[in-house]
Amino acid sequence: MARLFNGREVELLAPAGTFEIFKQIIQEGCDAVYFGGPSLNMRLMRKGYNFTLEEMAEAIQIAHSLGKKVYVTVNNMLNEQEMQETADYLKYLDEIGPDALIVQDFAVLSLIRKLGLKLKVHSSVMMNAHNIEMVLALKELGVTRVVTSREMDLHTTRELLLATDMELEYFIHGDMCSVHGANCYFSSAVFGNSSNRGRCLKPCRWEYRVKKDGNVYPTEYPLAAKDMFMYEHIPELIQGGITSFKIEGRMRDAEFVQMLVRSYSDAIDRYLDDPVGFERSVETPSLFEHRKRDFSTAYAFGRPGLDFINRRYEGTGKFYSTGKVFSTPTAERELEEERIGQIRSRLAEEKREITGALRGELSVHVNNMEQAKAAFAAGANHVYLSGDVFEPDRPFTKAQIKELGALKGAAKLYLGLPRMMRELHFAQYDALLRGERLPIDGILVTNIGAIRRFASAGYPMIGDYNLNILNQTSGDFYRDRGLERFTLSMEAPLEELAELLRSSQGPIEAIVHGSPALMYMEHDLYENAEVFQPMAQEDNEYVPNDVLVLMTDKGENPVYRDAHGRCHLMMAKELCLLPAVKELLEAGLTHFRIEGAAYRNIGHLSKVVAAYRRALDRPDTAGEEFAALKPIYAGYTAGALHFNGTTRGAEARTEVLA
Repeated sequence: MARLFNGREVELLAPAGTFEIFKQIIQEGCDAVYFGGPSLNMRLMRKGYNFTLEEMAEAIQIAHSLGKKVYVTVNNMLNEQEMQETADYLKYLDEIGPDALIVQDFAVLSLIRKLGLKLKVHSSVMMNAHNIEMVLALKELGVTRVVTSREMDLHTTRELLLATDMELEYFIHGDMCSVHGANCYFSSAVFGNSSNRGRCLKPCRWEYRVKKDGNVYPTEYPLAAKDMFMYEHIPELIQGGITSFKIEGRMRDAEFVQMLVRSYSDAIDRYLDDPVGFERSVETPSLFEHRKRDFSTAYAFGRPGLDFINRRYEGTGKFYSTGKVFSTPTAERELEEERIGQIRSRLAEEKREITGALRGELSVHVNNMEQAKAAFAAGANHVYLSGDVFEPDRPFTKAQIKELGALKGAAKLYLGLPRMMRELHFAQYDALLRGERLPIDGILVTNIGAIRRFASAGYPMIGDYNLNILNQTSGDFYRDRGLERFTLSMEAPLEELAELLRSSQGPIEAIVHGSPALMYMEHDLYENAEVFQPMAQEDNEYVPNDVLVLMTDKGENPVYRDAHGRCHLMMAKELCLLPAVKELLEAGLTHFRIEGAAYRNIGHLSKVVAAYRRALDRPDTAGEEFAALKPIYAGYTAGALHFNGTTRGAEARTEVLA
């Protein structure tokens, strides 16, 4: 029988990492259990975990016999090679009848519709749903529940419920991440293991030195989040409109998960029975005693600041339940001649038959007026004005947009939107885009809610790279909703990029140079550093001292804070694919993007843009242009293209996820 509070359902949702754990957890006081099958989910790093196909079918039967529900995670980002496997898997799931799938990649929704399946879909936290427009867009696609962004407070969940009447699921206990969902690319760039494909090696839990203004600050684990703990806040969760209370822990053992389920189940039942006389902290001492990390309420009641940072057991470099090392500080790989040759050789296999002149388009993402003007002058075809402008610059004004529109000539100008858009942002951009006609050629969109809202504003739409498109089905999904082109996920290793270029139809863009953000955070590292007294003096090696830097013995990662107060952790090296311009062109890449926002030296940005312009105009000269160009950071890297990538392959360090 469902739990109800004033006629509204309250569901306790428990994790299960294996079938044996499931058989114990399903007998406890949870209303539903979620788990993953043998592939295509976000927990793929630990051997012996997840369910076989047969176990999934049996688990669903057991749960339904007890009047409980099962949700299956098909929640990783999918590559082109996995499309047939995904279709076959979805057909099997349709036969065994889970109550819903938890999904990240829009390709899954497209396949369910194409195959005529009856599967219900919940949006994963990796969809990062964080505003009314996104929830409405998902609802129109048939999604029946949204797992909210980790950074969402309970005041906002109430607003979402009232505006959309969508079921909301909220993490109430367990392992948290300091980066916005699906916006962390660090593990992919350093290890070739994508955090959006269930293979994260957790560089957020390394020990770092924090430097700013020539000072070193004593914040040893500035990215390591505490575990979520909402045990004492059952009333606020219900008042916040939450339907499903989600416990994280698919990698935890049965005894630990049972303890959590029993504690939360008892608390929920006590509150439903006697809300006025509810005692909040009955099991708090026991939960605290058996905790893994320390506890926080994360963003449930606003930005947590330093209260979010965990020190308990951090720095051991080990997975708590197995004791095995998952990762240690590791440098981004250097772009060397041997790897350049391998990249060029593999891409050359995808050479297409070309009719007419071969000329790639050059796009540049900029942070301020000077960068925009320099990009136009150096030969950019497309200039994207950032929607997340880094300090000390300020967001582009209407007057500046008009000025750039008057001087752009034959080139095109686009207005970028913020990655995270609250209701205030939608109101502001509505006023800007639906007023007098701006001299722009389109909008750089960052989420499906923005596509829904601004498709009728009369401007072409380009998809930004944080849409995480890694397969043609997902790309077609966005094109069907009005995108003229999109920027590929920068997590594609070599084989996956080659496969996607082979299947691509229509214009397609990729980041080929610059310093793209590896982490995008609500977590304010600048604010946290300022509360400490410096412990030493040391200048930044590659960026000005006013830029905060996270440093290990393997390198320095600059962190820029944007005008919205969010932090962007950048690559330590410059991404550079200049030597492979000819092969990328011939394989079907049409638009080459430079991430220029972090280049404060306008002269260097001009040189980079001009080098790519010449290489695109005369592809046979790309090697010469590369030889003449020198990095201003710690060197050049190819990012995820240093790794070949396979559907299920992994490197040596893959035994381990917390």
